Amino acid sequence: MQEKFNHIDVERAAQDHWQAKDAYRVSEDQSKPKYYACSMLPYPSGKLHMGHVRNYTINDMLTRQLRMKGYNVLMPMGWDAFGLPAENAALKNKVPPAQWTYDNIAYMKKQMQAMGLAIDWSREIATCDPDYYKWNQWLFLKMLEKGIAYRKTQVVNWDPVDQTVLANEQVIDGRGWRTGALVEKREIPGYYLAITSYAQELLDHVQIGNEKATLSGWPDKVRLMQENWIGKSAGVRFAFTHDIKGADGQLIGDGKMYVFTTRADTIMGVTFCAVAPEHPLAQHAAASKPELAAFIEECKKGGTTEAELAVKEKEGKPTGLFVTHPITGAQVEVWIGNYVLMSYGDGAVMGVPAHDERDFAFANKYSLPIQQVVTVEGQGDYDSKTWHDWYGDKERGVLINSGEFDGLNHKDAVQAVAKILADKGLGELKTTWRLRDWGVSRQRYWGTPIPIIHCEDCGAQPVPEKDLPVVLPQDLVPDGSGNPLIKSEAFHAGVVCPCCGKPARRETDTMDTFVDSSWYFMRYCDAKNSEKMVADGADYWMPMDQYIGGVEHAILHLLYARFWTKVMRDLGLLKIDEPFTKLLTQGMVLNHIYSRRTSKGAKEYFWPKDVEHVFDETGKIIGAKLKNEVDSADGMLPVGTAIDYEGVGTMSKSKNNGIDPQELIEKYGADTARLYTMFTAPPELTLEWNDAAVEGSYRFLRRVYNFGSKLSAMDMDSAIASTADAKSLDDVEFSKAAKALRLEIHTVLKQVDYDYSRMQYNTVVSGAMKMINALEDFKAVDEAGAKVALIEGFGILLRVLYPATPHLAHVLWSELGYAGKLGDLLDAAWPQVDPKALVQDEISLVLQVNGKLRGAILVPAGADKAAIEAAALANEEYQKFAEGKAPKKIIVVPGRLVNVVI
Repeated sequence: MQEKFNHIDVERAAQDHWQAKDAYRVSEDQSKPKYYACSMLPYPSGKLHMGHVRNYTINDMLTRQLRMKGYNVLMPMGWDAFGLPAENAALKNKVPPAQWTYDNIAYMKKQMQAMGLAIDWSREIATCDPDYYKWNQWLFLKMLEKGIAYRKTQVVNWDPVDQTVLANEQVIDGRGWRTGALVEKREIPGYYLAITSYAQELLDHVQIGNEKATLSGWPDKVRLMQENWIGKSAGVRFAFTHDIKGADGQLIGDGKMYVFTTRADTIMGVTFCAVAPEHPLAQHAAASKPELAAFIEECKKGGTTEAELAVKEKEGKPTGLFVTHPITGAQVEVWIGNYVLMSYGDGAVMGVPAHDERDFAFANKYSLPIQQVVTVEGQGDYDSKTWHDWYGDKERGVLINSGEFDGLNHKDAVQAVAKILADKGLGELKTTWRLRDWGVSRQRYWGTPIPIIHCEDCGAQPVPEKDLPVVLPQDLVPDGSGNPLIKSEAFHAGVVCPCCGKPARRETDTMDTFVDSSWYFMRYCDAKNSEKMVADGADYWMPMDQYIGGVEHAILHLLYARFWTKVMRDLGLLKIDEPFTKLLTQGMVLNHIYSRRTSKGAKEYFWPKDVEHVFDETGKIIGAKLKNEVDSADGMLPVGTAIDYEGVGTMSKSKNNGIDPQELIEKYGADTARLYTMFTAPPELTLEWNDAAVEGSYRFLRRVYNFGSKLSAMDMDSAIASTADAKSLDDVEFSKAAKALRLEIHTVLKQVDYDYSRMQYNTVVSGAMKMINALEDFKAVDEAGAKVALIEGFGILLRVLYPATPHLAHVLWSELGYAGKLGDLLDAAWPQVDPKALVQDEISLVLQVNGKLRGAILVPAGADKAAIEAAALANEEYQKFAEGKAPKKIIVVPGRLVNVVI
C-alpha cells in the first residue's frame, strides 16, 4: 500500500471496486430480514449543500452497518424534480425547465456518487419522468371515481406576479413567499382531495397518548405538530336567525347565520357577530354601501394563514345588518372582520369580547359593548379596558349574568346550551377540524398535468386510463405571462371529449408538487414496473423502517404522505396503514454570518474565509473584521475593515455562509466530509460549522491510515486468521498488555454497538478515536498474542469506522489482507463483543485515607475483602500518610474504592 495517505487515490480505488461489483443493487430477498432506510428526496437545485451531506451520511451509516449485521438493506434516491424554481430558472435563462432540471440532476448525482453513498441507483426516479407521474394521474382518476378527488370553487391565495395559487404556508406577511407580491384572494375552480375524510384516523395514529397510535418511533415534537395541524375541536354549531332577503327576494341562508364555537358557555355574552368578507351577508351589505365594497376589496389583499391572522391588525366595518340571538332574542349587530375566514367553519363567528382576547381588542377598538358572563373566584373585579388571562379561563370559570345558566361550569354549561339550541332546532354538538381538504390544482407549467378534458357540452371529463400518461411538453419556455400550457397548440392538439367525441381542451392546471413527494418512497420499491403503481416490491419493503429528513417537512409532506398511503390502502394497492415506522429529523448545518451596510443602506454579506473574529477579554466574540481584501458595493475594502457579526444561522447562498461540499471533497476527501458531519453533533441537533474541526477530522483519518501502513510491514495472515471467530481466539495466549488492549477495544465496541442502535453517530466516531488511541499506545508486539490483539483491534476499528468513512476503511481492509480472510468489507460480519475480553485479571480501586483521594491500588479481580485490605495497607501512599499509625477502620466498596480511616 502507499506509504502516505492520499484521499484521492483511496476514494477512487474504493469507488471503482464498488462500481465493478454493482455493490448496492438489492432485490427482495426473503431469506434475510429487510430494512428500508430512506432520506427525503432532494430538489435538483444544482448543487448539494452540507445539509444534504449530513442527511445522506446519516442514512449511509445506518445502511452500511445493518448490512454488515445481515440485513437486506435498501437505500434509494430520486429527484423531486417538478416545481416553481425550475420555471423561474427557465424564465431567467430562457431555457426549458426540463433542460435545467436534467442538467442539475446529472451534476448532483455525480456529487452523491463522489460521497460514496450506498445508493441502489437502479431504482432512481425523477418525478418529472412520465413513467413516474403517469401514476399520479392514474391514482387521481381512481380518487375521482371514489369521490376522494372532486372539483369546486373556493377562495384561494393568488400571487399576481407568478400567476398562481399559493398554499397558506407560502404566504408570509401577506406576500408571496417567492415574489414578495401582495397576495390577493380569488375565487377560482380547482381540484381537491378529501383528506378531511381521513382526519380521525390521521389523528388517532399520530396522537400522543391515543391507544390507537402507531407512530411511537416519531419524535414527540413532530407528532404534536401534526396533531395541532389536524386540529380536532369539540363544540356547538348553531344559528343566529334573521329576515334579511337577497336581491332575489329569498332569505339569505334560509334566514340562518351559522357559527361554530368551543365556548358555547359564553353565549349570553355575545355583543356582536363578525363575518368573512366573502360571506353572503357581507356581500349583500356591500352591494348598497360603497365603503363596505372598498373594505372587502382591501381584505382580499394578504394571505390567509392562521399565523398571519394571529398577529394581523384586526379591522372591521359594521354592515348595518342585525341577527337575532337564539336564546335571548336580542338583536346582534353584524360586522365584517378581516380576521374571519370563509374557508373555516361557516365564515362567521360570535363575538364575546369579555372572554376572548381577540374579540376584546376588537370591541375596545370600535367601542362595542362588553358583557361579562364568566367569573373566577378570587380574581376580583372585571376591567373592560385591560385584558387579563383569567377572562378566558374555562377550567375555573363559573357563569354569571347568564340567566338559567348562572352557576354552571364550562362543561355543564355547554351541554345545557346545546340542549336548548337543539330543542329550538337551531344547533347541535359538533366536532370540527382545523384540517382542510387539500387543493392540488396549481396554475403552473412544470408539474404533473391533471388528467381532465374540458368539453363545452359534457363539462370536465376524466382522461381514459388507456391514454395515460398525459405527457407534459418538455420544450416550453415560460415568459412570465402565466402558464404556457394555456397557449400550447401541441398540448391541446387533437384532444376530443371522451364522451361525445367533439373537439375539446385539456386541463392546463398541474398538480401540487406535494403529490409527487407523497408516494415516491413506494415507487422506489417497484421503480421499473410499467404495469402497476406498486407491486411485490412494496409488499416486501413497506412500511419504511427509517425515514430521515428536515423538521421543516414535519407537517405538510408527512401528513400528505400518510393520507396518500391510506388512500392507496383503501384502493387495494397496499396492506399498510402508515408509511414510516421511525422518523429522524436531522438538525440543520449552521455557519457564522457576517454583514455590513453599504453607503446606500443595502446589506451585503461576507464569506467566512475572508473574516476573522474580534474577541473580548473573556474570549466572547464581539465583532468581526476582514482578514482579506474584499471587493464590495462600495469598492475594495481593506484588510481590517470592521464588519457586523450576526451570530450563527442556517447556511444560505444569499448570506454567503454556505460551504460547497464539492470543494470540501476535493480538498479533504468525502470521508472527511462524512466524518466531520457525523462527529460534530448528534444527528438530531444543529451542527455549527468549524473549519478547524474539519482539518482535525482529516488528521484523524491520516492517523488511521498511517497506523495501517505500519501494520502492513507485519506478516498479518496468520494473525488475521486467529481473529476470525471466538474459538480461534481461545487458542491464543495473550500477555497482560495484550489483555489490557483487548479489554479497551471490546469495552469501546460494546458502547459503539449501543450508539449505533440509537443512531448516535457522534459518539460512534468518539469510540473510533478511543480505539486508535489505544492501538497507538500499545507497544508490546514481539509475541504472537500481542500481534493478534493488535490486528484484531485494528480490524474492529476498521469495521466500526467503515459506515462513516467507507473509502478509507475499504482500502485498508483490502490492502492489509483482512478481506482475504474475513471477506469483503461490504458484507463482512459486524464485530462481536468477546465476553472473555471484558474479564479483567486485575482491577483498579481508588485508595482513600480518611476519605481523601491518595492514589489507587491494583488487586486481583476476584480478591476478597481481606486481600483488598492487605493491598491497601501495603501501598506506599497509604504508609506515607499513615505515618505509622494503626488503622481504625477499613471500608471496602466492591469494584470501586477502599477507604482507610486512621
